[in-house]
Amino acid sequence: MAKNVTLKDVARHAEVSYQTVSKVIRGQMQVTPEVRARIDAAIDALGYRPNSAAQSLRLQASHLLGYSWQQDRQNQISPILQQFQHSMVECAEDLGYHILLFPQRPNKDLYSTYAALVETRRVDGFILSSIEYDDPRLPIIDRLKVPAVCFGRSSEDMSLPYVDIDGRAGIAEAVRHLIAEGHQRIAILAWPETSRVGTERLNGYWDAMAGANLPVDAAWVIRGAGESDYGYVAASQLLALPHDRRPTAIVTLLDIIAVGVMRAIADQGLQVGRDVAVTGFDDMPAVHYIKPGVTTLRQPVWEVGQLVIDMLVGLLKGEPLAHQHVLLPPELIVRESSQREALAQPNQ
Repeated sequence: MAKNVTLKDVARHAEVSYQTVSKVIRGQMQVTPEVRARIDAAIDALGYRPNSAAQSLRLQASHLLGYSWQQDRQNQISPILQQFQHSMVECAEDLGYHILLFPQRPNKDLYSTYAALVETRRVDGFILSSIEYDDPRLPIIDRLKVPAVCFGRSSEDMSLPYVDIDGRAGIAEAVRHLIAEGHQRIAILAWPETSRVGTERLNGYWDAMAGANLPVDAAWVIRGAGESDYGYVAASQLLALPHDRRPTAIVTLLDIIAVGVMRAIADQGLQVGRDVAVTGFDDMPAVHYIKPGVTTLRQPVWEVGQLVIDMLVGLLKGEPLAHQHVLLPPELIVRESSQREALAQPNQ
């Protein structure tokens, strides 16, 4: 029965005009409490449900937000992106929107994909994440003139609104923590030069080392791709340096890389923390079960998801943004992997 109920049925039951019911439901008209109560009672009695497809056509809006991200080359599921997606979905639903997910796949005609979604009005705007240098999605969004907000940035002067994590400041804080622990020979396992996020984080290392007037041996900066295995191989290379050049601390750009580093340290008969300090990045759930505990940088990913949706919905409503670009600091979580004293005692 509910499938056949129309606004006119509700209007007749509530003894008001069709236009009044339509405007009250859309929030475009204020009526007396008595009239509002009659309309609500009629809706409940008849089981009326709005035709969302018809509403979308009338309002030129789908209340769907497209979300695009770049798939990991190793087809790994990122806990950070999972948390970001969860946060977005929850915030969007609170604001009357839903998320349409579609990954950016290689060898795909991106423009046709985006254009089809916009021209058929299947989405009202886009969220993009995993932004890199010269990201091919950015000129497409600009060409289509569709509202979009990014998790990440391709450059400091990026025109699209974005929310990002200040990885540069985070790594700099981790290095300063290691310096405060007495370390001077500090290495870093970085990512390839094509990684925008990796370059930002590496710059934080240079900032902190320069700020402390500490020299950097060229052998201490290793660029590479991968996760645990990359950490193991690179750390083994660092630990093979002559004793007076061997780093006493190793900074990594990802927790899982730090895990590989810690395995290499143990295989050399050394102790993580006491002999060689290690730091990660992300505070992934898996590292909470590792001993010794991994010092890491926790990203405020839930807050990012909320901000991205708030900004995009604001754009769709024609509201001016309080901030076009938002940069959030990560939080340094200090655990035993970077503390000499914590592991010097057997019960800790």
